[in-house]
Amino acid sequence: MIQILGKTNIDFLGKKYIALGLSCLMIILGIIAIFQIYSGNANLGVDFAGGVSLQVRFSQPVTLTEVRAVIDKSGIKDADIQELPTEKKILIKLKKQQEGAQEAIEKALKENLTNKEPLIESITEIGPKIGERTKRDALFAIAAATVGILLYIAIRFRFHFSIGATVATFHDVMAVLGIFYILDKEINLIFISALLTIAGYSLTDTVVVFDRIRENLGKVAKGTMTLEALINKSINEVLSRTIITSLTTFIAATAIFLFGGEVLHDFALAMMLGIIIGTYSSIFVASPIVLLLGKNSLLKR
Repeated sequence: MIQILGKTNIDFLGKKYIALGLSCLMIILGIIAIFQIYSGNANLGVDFAGGVSLQVRFSQPVTLTEVRAVIDKSGIKDADIQELPTEKKILIKLKKQQEGAQEAIEKALKENLTNKEPLIESITEIGPKIGERTKRDALFAIAAATVGILLYIAIRFRFHFSIGATVATFHDVMAVLGIFYILDKEINLIFISALLTIAGYSLTDTVVVFDRIRENLGKVAKGTMTLEALINKSINEVLSRTIITSLTTFIAATAIFLFGGEVLHDFALAMMLGIIIGTYSSIFVASPIVLLLGKNSLLKR
């Protein structure tokens, strides 16, 4: 394995109370964001807030960049544009509060893309009931992922480890959600998919640390070191691997952020934040919780 740091001996757990205090603030921020989302005060996407969906067919292939340039020129902001799997079709979603936006887009497309003969094939109303159901489904997806993580870690390791991994994953999701709320970024289904991806990434990083802790637990049983020293040693042993993995993934997310286009911009930003926060939580959230909750039982192992 590539070693970029060499052998380290950093006292991560010595700062556990400061780290856990900071993490509690991030979780509280995320919970506030959830309440704001359900009260409709956050910047919700069309799928959550409701609006209108226009399916447009063109006689010739058209790019999302061309369509977005036309829509921006018409003065319509925050339109969600997607390329349909069917060739030469574009799906445009507009928030409900944008009065006259539908007519403005139809006019702009016909005036600026005349040679591609744009035709509005269908107009679908995305009502409040659909938005509420989408919010419930998104919350259920995140809750189901969290429960699955709890069960997986409990079976593979021990219950104390599952609590640490679950809290760390919940912390990562809440932190990214809270940051997006503060930045007034749009909360949509693409962002929800990013949160689920972040949960999976965070779990993978945490499992690596937990694996090394489990391998070293025999030394605690023999009385050669304390549990806190063992966990610190385990984190230091996988630190190079953690940094290399996080750095390469972060570079990939940054490339998507810079060159992936506007549709993937917020997804990539959420992933970049999630990678940083997920790496932090594997070290400063999951492991300290295992130490605080399982100290006595792990020592008796």
